[in-house]
Amino acid sequence: MTTTGTLRHPPADAAAPRLTVTPIGGRIGAEIGGVRLSGDLPPALVDEIRVALLRHKVIFFRGQDHLGEAGQVAFARLLGDLTTAHPTVPALDGNTHILDLDYRGGHKVDRWHTDVTFVERPPLASVLRALDVPSVGGDTLWANTVAAYQYLPKELRDLADRLRGVHTNAYDYVRVAASDDPERSRRYAEVFSSTIFETEHPVVRVHPETGERAILLGDFAKRLVGLPGTTSTAVIKLIQEHVTQVENTVRWRWRAGDVAIWDNRATQHRVVHDFGDRPRRLHRVTVAGDVPVGVDGRRSRAITGDATRYTTSAA
Repeated sequence: MTTTGTLRHPPADAAAPRLTVTPIGGRIGAEIGGVRLSGDLPPALVDEIRVALLRHKVIFFRGQDHLGEAGQVAFARLLGDLTTAHPTVPALDGNTHILDLDYRGGHKVDRWHTDVTFVERPPLASVLRALDVPSVGGDTLWANTVAAYQYLPKELRDLADRLRGVHTNAYDYVRVAASDDPERSRRYAEVFSSTIFETEHPVVRVHPETGERAILLGDFAKRLVGLPGTTSTAVIKLIQEHVTQVENTVRWRWRAGDVAIWDNRATQHRVVHDFGDRPRRLHRVTVAGDVPVGVDGRRSRAITGDATRYTTSAA
């Protein structure tokens, strides 16, 4: 069994494999070349991938068509212990670790979020593999929440450092009524919120490996502790607008066989839902994370729901 991923810097070894790392955006994202992903990669090469992930927050690999379900899981396991597919949404048949993201029939997941922040230990990283993507549209955007924090005005940084937010998977049914297919969206919402989780996180977490400060909000953050409802909503909106400024983002145009890996401790992401009814299907495998810690040293705490079966599944 591996331990929860530690993105070590590789040893200085002139004979070690070398990747090509091509930055895409000024603050986030890089395309990685020179590697055929598998569960058998040498440790030095895995270390290089880890370092690129820490530096660029999201990294992309073209042409990984050989990587099936088992290969995707085996590769992801090199980065750390795996979670189950999701705390509430069923896994792909036959594979406990794969979440089947099949966007058809008008269902939309198109808001900025960090994955599974409604549990006490949000994921460390995700490995996403494209199976079927539209010829036009369906891109994914990522935002660098470390850069977003760094570019906040100092007064807003000081405020954010002191705030705690409550995250939940309780569904916003106003979104169901507004969807293209309300009945399909209603069924999904019932599954997604079949067990309710609530967790209190620091709004600014200290990255456990780099020491960087990153904003921890996104669509699962519903309120701020100690603030009235309207004030809480306004402050979340204000900080979120800084996170998603275009300067902090990168946009990826998918091809079938692409793989993306993102540091879930330092990013938010969302789908661009401009592809109508055209098929778009991806498989996600998730690497287990740790409990976030705020600037003041206080850890996140679960309020409602026990996510142990999700966060500690390494089998």
